Amino acid sequence: MDDFEVTVLSDLSALKSQMASLIGLGQPGRLAMLEQRMEQHEVYLQRMKGWVAAFFVALTVAHIAIDYFKH
Repeated sequence: MDDFEVTVLSDLSALKSQMASLIGLGQPGRLAMLEQRMEQHEVYLQRMKGWVAAFFVALTVAHIAIDYFKH
């Protein structure tokens, strides 16, 4: 084997190791953990949108009530 083949095989071995870490090979890998964090973030984001919408509805109702009782 010449130096090129040795370099290619060592790089391939490192790539295989990194892919195993990324995918997980039976365990949740980094990719699965990232997907889980993204799903959790989306849930929090949707929940926050609901709270903001409810706040602005309540604020609008309060403004309507103030205008109604003013006159």
